[in-house]
Amino acid sequence: MSYLVLARKYRPQTFEELVKQEHVTKTLINSIKAERVAHAILFTGTRGTGKTTIARILAKAMNCRQGPAPIPCNNCSSCKEIVKGYSPDVIEIDGASNNKVDHVRELIDNAKYMPSHSKFKIYIIDEVHMLSQSAFNALLKTLEEPPAHILFFFATTEPRKIPITILSRCQRHDLRRIDTPAIVKHLAFISEKEGVEISEETLNMIAREGAGSIRDSLSLLDHVISGSSGKVLHKTALDLLVAVDRKIVFSLSQALIDSDIKKALSILNEVYLRGSDIKIFYKEILSHFRDLILISMEKPDIVDAPASEIEIMTKIVEKKPFGMLNRIFEFLLKEAAVINFSNNPKLLIETILIRLAYVKPVMSIDKLIQKLDLIYDKTQVLKQEAFEYKKEKSAKSEDNLLKETPAEYNKKPNYENKKEDKPEIEAPKPQVESRSAIDISSKEALWNAALKLIEEKSPAMASHLEGSFPSQLSENRIKIEATGNKVVIDRLNLKKSLDIISKAVSEIAGKKLKALIDGKIVNSKKNGAKKSNKKELENKALNHPLVQEAMEIFDGRIKGLKVL
Repeated sequence: MSYLVLARKYRPQTFEELVKQEHVTKTLINSIKAERVAHAILFTGTRGTGKTTIARILAKAMNCRQGPAPIPCNNCSSCKEIVKGYSPDVIEIDGASNNKVDHVRELIDNAKYMPSHSKFKIYIIDEVHMLSQSAFNALLKTLEEPPAHILFFFATTEPRKIPITILSRCQRHDLRRIDTPAIVKHLAFISEKEGVEISEETLNMIAREGAGSIRDSLSLLDHVISGSSGKVLHKTALDLLVAVDRKIVFSLSQALIDSDIKKALSILNEVYLRGSDIKIFYKEILSHFRDLILISMEKPDIVDAPASEIEIMTKIVEKKPFGMLNRIFEFLLKEAAVINFSNNPKLLIETILIRLAYVKPVMSIDKLIQKLDLIYDKTQVLKQEAFEYKKEKSAKSEDNLLKETPAEYNKKPNYENKKEDKPEIEAPKPQVESRSAIDISSKEALWNAALKLIEEKSPAMASHLEGSFPSQLSENRIKIEATGNKVVIDRLNLKKSLDIISKAVSEIAGKKLKALIDGKIVNSKKNGAKKSNKKELENKALNHPLVQEAMEIFDGRIKGLKVL
């Protein structure tokens, strides 16, 4: 006798034997009791959740000699024929290989004949979404108004591919993905039936690899049992399925949280050398950090994992900031698409792990506000110090100017006693100091006073004369040495500029003096020095402790600097 795989050997034969689909089975049982079974029923869900199995059980319940009954007897000829798959009144069709319109027309032609010895002629079409559009159109009329003895049971993993005209004529039941603990319980039951000794850890690993599918999990269990002699060892199961041990995933997550890059890379290389699919391993890491976040949020009931693993994950996230876990998860999720389409995923994952190992813990809002307040206080102190420095420097410059300028020139008119109700009277022009009031031999004092007068009348001209000094003073002229670029010197030597300077000097000296400009054009070294000084100031600002602290808090970067 040929070997019967576990998925077929332990296929459920009643609604009670189904795993975790009570919401569907309860509805069908009530429908059978009330004799309200729809003529067309659609079962949807992921693979291995029991779509075709439920359709067969429902077919037995409707054609059972004692029925229709919620619990088929499984002993009558009709039930036995359906179980063995050769019932003439229950026709199973694969939608993928019978998807043409001719196949559907043949089905419609046969549908008009009465069942041979059962109550109903039942058509079970698996993967019904594979039918062509023309085939669906041919089925449409019969599906809407079938003969009284015809029932249609459809199964599909992709209901969105079925035309809405078909969906609207079916009673739809969506089967749920089966959680890991329920699969483990079912696998343990079958292992006990088979007399196989296997650990719960191994069963958890098999259930996880099954990804919510009972059929896939049973196929993996079959594989593991076949590859073992007697007791199934966990290491043997890992090698046979080329699966990744959960302990490795836990160790990698701990290494990333602790910023242990050497250990993280070593674990990745170990997984790669074992021959495991590196892309699937990356998905496991992503899923694991999702579980860590949920446990950190005190939502362990949402995590699809056994209690032993939840306990381990709880210890991993203990006293770890939620923000750090969230940043790692977001980074992994962001790079998932790149990994999926990469030809060299190991290299990319290594790069990602290196970057993740240096993810710093996220600062709490309260601590962040304290840091910002501290930075603000320090900034205010620096601003006050800068203000005091400028004030002191300005006062020193004014004192020096007062020392070099005659006292009478610095006197300011007093307008405090001026009343608003009196008509404004033009103030008399200040008396020009006589030559006797200024020491002609002190050309510096004369020029400083003239510079102040020029600054009042023409600030632009005064800026060009910055750094100038008188080199010669005679009875009728004064020679001024000025430095600057060629443009500045040319402007100073214009007739209009010389007239302004001569007039100011003459007004201070009390006699007519002609001003001459001895200009010296400076080379680009001065500009280079300014640029060098600017660069020095920029570097000083970038390396300032407050700037560095602000960049660290906000994980930011400097986009530009402006030297005032």
